[in-house]
Amino acid sequence: MAGNTRRPGATRKVTTKKGPTVGSGGQRRKGLEGRGPTPKAEDRPNHKAHRSGSSGSSGSPAGQGGQAYGRGSAPAGRGAPAGRGAPAGRGAPAGRGQRGPGSPAPRRPARSKSASGEVVAGRNSVLESLRMNVPATTLYVATRIDTDDRVRETLKLASSRGLPILEAPRAEIDRLTDGAVHQGLALVVPPYAYASVADLIDPEIPGVPLVVALDGVTDPRNVGAVVRSVAAFGGHGVLVPERRSAGMTAAAWKVSAGAAARIPVAKATNLTRALQDLQKAGFFVLGLDMDGDVSLPELGLVDTPVVIVVGSEGKGLSRLVAQTCDQIVSIPMSSAVESLNAGVAAGVALYEVARGRLGGRR
Repeated sequence: MAGNTRRPGATRKVTTKKGPTVGSGGQRRKGLEGRGPTPKAEDRPNHKAHRSGSSGSSGSPAGQGGQAYGRGSAPAGRGAPAGRGAPAGRGAPAGRGQRGPGSPAPRRPARSKSASGEVVAGRNSVLESLRMNVPATTLYVATRIDTDDRVRETLKLASSRGLPILEAPRAEIDRLTDGAVHQGLALVVPPYAYASVADLIDPEIPGVPLVVALDGVTDPRNVGAVVRSVAAFGGHGVLVPERRSAGMTAAAWKVSAGAAARIPVAKATNLTRALQDLQKAGFFVLGLDMDGDVSLPELGLVDTPVVIVVGSEGKGLSRLVAQTCDQIVSIPMSSAVESLNAGVAAGVALYEVARGRLGGRR
């Protein structure tokens, strides 16, 4: 035939033979194999548990060229991960989850759960806390901080106590302090160790006992102000309920300006029952309320162990607490003001009791 039949390759042979097709021969079988069981949480670099476990040994004190590292750092002795989300030795792409010598520090400073606690922010608060030997775990210093006498003394006290000093960017200290005014210094203190009600009844305490109990005060700054006033006027302790009340948080530490290291703060499961225990121990319980039976200047129980109960600014004393008080006392005020801040009311009452005990009452 003429035409394309004479050209090799111009025609395609059609076959109807059926049989097994040519496969990969097992060349792609390895790609279908699994990678084994899922690693534990602490073995995955991007997991929160891994960062918590590795933060304890990731920082180095200031002055040795170290900064706080958290995200991406590996625990001691475990080896750095080969890639993002892959355990070491799996062959992940090199450099994807690693940090070179010239790369910037990670975004979050190291902060493990075991070492986490309240954060005291501000140069005066941090310095006063170190002066009063407040137990602390870490001192954070902002990079390129403007040094003054307070910063230099803070670094000196922290170094003398062997306290870890970590340098971090200001953005990280902002996150650590929840946006508080830290002035480049932040001190991490462990959770506050509350005293018991029995510690406030210790007969070996010098002087006539004077205690302030807080009923429903939810602002930690008021708690810190009360602690500071108790220390200023010779008080012996503060009592707070366990529920529906603020405790010794970082804000309370800051407002107390170190007084919390000298004044014990007890926590009661039931405030009414704790007041009854104090009454059995010889304390006279006074409740502050604007509708009190006696005005504060007319108070004559200055040589008796006293508990001053301060209620919340909005609701005042609760019903059961008011019924437990031996006497309700009011603070004389101008008609232009309906109520006083809880911290201010406690300070006025403490001053009046202290003045009467010193013989200054006319």
